[in-house]
Amino acid sequence: MDCQYHIYIERTDVSKNMARFYALEISNSLFGETCLTRRWGRIGSRGQSKTHHFAVEADAVELFLKLTRQKRQRGYRARAV
Repeated sequence: MDCQYHIYIERTDVSKNMARFYALEISNSLFGETCLTRRWGRIGSRGQSKTHHFAVEADAVELFLKLTRQKRQRGYRARAV
């Protein structure tokens, strides 16, 4: 699998000086595990990241969808071009 799932979303609010991003990506590790990598932080910064390892790709996809739903409920949206 070559990174079939990825998303980059942002949440901005000028009145609160808020400019955040959240990115999710599913890929394979060098050892054949499926990895879900989460990155988040202030837009323009490197931010933080966390990687989850899964034996089964379906588990990674399930967490990917769950996190995406949570962030959309909090107001994160795709960046306007």
